[in-house]
Amino acid sequence: MLKTILVALDVEPDPLAGQVMQTLRQLRLEPSTTVILAHVIVATQTEVEVIVDRPEAGLESFPHDRIEKQLHSHQKNLPCQSQIEIVTGEPVEEIIRLANIYKADLILIGSRGLTGMQRILLGSVSSQIVTDAPCSVLVVKPK
Repeated sequence: MLKTILVALDVEPDPLAGQVMQTLRQLRLEPSTTVILAHVIVATQTEVEVIVDRPEAGLESFPHDRIEKQLHSHQKNLPCQSQIEIVTGEPVEEIIRLANIYKADLILIGSRGLTGMQRILLGSVSSQIVTDAPCSVLVVKPK
């Protein structure tokens, strides 16, 4: 039985988030399962400087509220306990960190399906998660 599932979602206009949540529902979650819905906000050095230098300016455009709303909409349909985690940093590091903190039995993540030069230039978060994760990983590919 899966006790804790970390679901890494990219909630910006991402049709894959719906597929990831559909896959999660297909796992037939037990009431005792805990699902952690996580989103990583990628912070560039410039964004961090703006927030530190002028907090009021940086927070006005910060997408935290919009992301939290989207995660809550996914959360309300779950038949088990759940939590929301919105963190800032490098996606692979943060997802692995959350998996360790929550002692996840499974990480569920989508794959953008990048190939060739795009994959080389942009990297593959899901591939790196599979390599570095402390638990099993289920990667949902785009249809």
